[in-house]
Amino acid sequence: MILPKHVKIVEVGPRDGLQAESITLSVETRIQLINLLSDSGLRALEVGSFVSPQWIPQLAETDKVYQGIQKKTGVDYSVLVPNIKGYGIALENEVHSIAVFTAASETFCQKNINSSIEQSLQTFASFIPDAKAKGLRVRGYISCAIACPFEGPIAPVKVHEIVSKLLDLGCDEISLGDTIGVGTPLQVQELLKNIPAPLGKLAVHFHDTYGMGIANIYAALEGGISIVDSAVSGLGGCPYAPGASGNVATEDVVYLLDGLGIENDVDVQNLLKAAAFIDKQLKRETTSKASRALRT
Repeated sequence: MILPKHVKIVEVGPRDGLQAESITLSVETRIQLINLLSDSGLRALEVGSFVSPQWIPQLAETDKVYQGIQKKTGVDYSVLVPNIKGYGIALENEVHSIAVFTAASETFCQKNINSSIEQSLQTFASFIPDAKAKGLRVRGYISCAIACPFEGPIAPVKVHEIVSKLLDLGCDEISLGDTIGVGTPLQVQELLKNIPAPLGKLAVHFHDTYGMGIANIYAALEGGISIVDSAVSGLGGCPYAPGASGNVATEDVVYLLDGLGIENDVDVQNLLKAAAFIDKQLKRETTSKASRALRT
């Protein structure tokens, strides 16, 4: 068994995590959260999304958040851009790293972003080439990479087709998301088998609905993946998966990696400070097993 020597953790709590929480935090609180996360040593953080506040009020004024955070050298601060309007806002705010979002399920894509998979790719094609020409980094998300709440299991070949198209568009990195958290290690192995992309350009993004998140990450590591998405304190959730406990917690991922002797850049004590801070602000209990144990 060969595991990666180093894993990059992509912290998605300030975007994917907060957008699913019921409490809308102030710009100042979100800035403080991101600064705390930066202080923990994380090298990649999602700041927010340039999406209409009408649809996701929790991420309103992401431009102010981006301008207000203390940007550390060598840290990738990315923003999700749903369309060309969002891309324009990213340029106005001198964002250096953007992300785009589609799905491997036609039904989920229609319900979530009101377009077909092909239409979403056409939208990306209207600005990704310009972004690459301007030197921006581009990340692509593929939701429902294992299963869909409407269509059921998703064939890996469908995911592979979209991976190829996102690579052709110029994406530097592609995150494969188990959006409703139903995947198992065997399904992760099947998803990664013969995938048409360099493993170094692929990330995994697991929700922990059935408690399989860490096991699935381990399977992905065995499969050659070295980029893992997670959210501090397990922030987030999915409205289509009753009982979903949100994203895999960053603290749990760090505990796994440390136990395997895999470098990950994160200082656990500083990460726990960020976790305690956001739990207090959201009036919630952490869903992270490691965080519960380490805070006592």
